[in-house]
Amino acid sequence: MVHILYNPKSNQNRGRIAADRIAEQYENPDFTDITTISDFAAFFSRYDAGDTFVICGGDGTLNHFVNDTARLELPEKLFFSGAGTGNDFLRDLGTADIPVPIGDYITRLPTVTVKGKRYKFINGVGFGIDGYCCEVGDRLRETTDEPINYAGIAVKGLLFHFKPVRAAVTVDGKTKEYHIVWLAPTMKGRYYGGGMMAAPAQDRRKPGKVSVLVMYGSGKLKTLTVFPSIFKGEHIHHTEMVEVREGHDISVRFDRPCALQIDGETILDVTEYEVTAE
Repeated sequence: MVHILYNPKSNQNRGRIAADRIAEQYENPDFTDITTISDFAAFFSRYDAGDTFVICGGDGTLNHFVNDTARLELPEKLFFSGAGTGNDFLRDLGTADIPVPIGDYITRLPTVTVKGKRYKFINGVGFGIDGYCCEVGDRLRETTDEPINYAGIAVKGLLFHFKPVRAAVTVDGKTKEYHIVWLAPTMKGRYYGGGMMAAPAQDRRKPGKVSVLVMYGSGKLKTLTVFPSIFKGEHIHHTEMVEVREGHDISVRFDRPCALQIDGETILDVTEYEVTAE
C-alpha cells in the first residue's frame, strides 16, 4: 500500500490539490490528513512494514513531522513531496516536487532551544528581519487567502518597521558582539525563507556542523541594496557587513525581544536561542 499523508493547509490551503497530483504516480493510494494524526506510533502500527508513506506538504509540515516522531523508528519507505510556498528543503537537495526518500536526512538533525523548549529543524532558525517577516505573514494569513509577498514585507520592514538590534553570537565557546544586526539565522541547509541562500557553503550532509549568518553594521539603504543578493548567495562577498561562522554549538542573544522562526513556524518575543548540531 501507498499512504499519502498530506497537509490541507499547505500553500495557502492548496495541500489536497498537490496530494491528488502526487497520487497519479501510484495505484490506488489512500489519503490521510497529517494534521489529524495525534499518535504516529499508533498510526504506523496499523500498516505493514513494507508499506510506502509519502508526506505531502511544506517545510513546516516536515518540521512538525520530525518533531512529532523524534523518538520513533520510522518506516523504511518514507518519502517527501514539496507542496508548500517555499519548499527550501527540496531546493537544497536539488530536486523538484517529486517524492524523494528522506530517511537519511531527518534522523540526525540539529536542535534549537527557545524559551526552554527544544525543537529539531530541517532548514534554519531565523532571528531578525526574517522572523519579523514570518510574524507579519502570519497576521496577513488570517485575513486573506492570497499568496503572502514576503519580499515586500522584508523591504517595508527594512525601510520602516524593523529596528536592528545588538547581538552576541557564540560559536563553540567564542563570543563576538555585533551592532546594527538585521539577520542572525543558524542554518542546517543552504536555503530558507523561500529561496534565500543564507549559507552557500553549508552542507546538510556534513554531520556535526551548522552555520550562523550575521548581517550587521550597515544602515537601511545599504542593507536594502545588498539584501536581494542573498537569493543567489552573493551577500557573503560583502564581508564588511556579512559574516558566516561554522560550528557545533551556537547561541545568539539579542538586546531586545524579536520574533523568531523555525522552518517558517513563528515564536514571538524571543531574546535568545541555542543550537546544537546533531
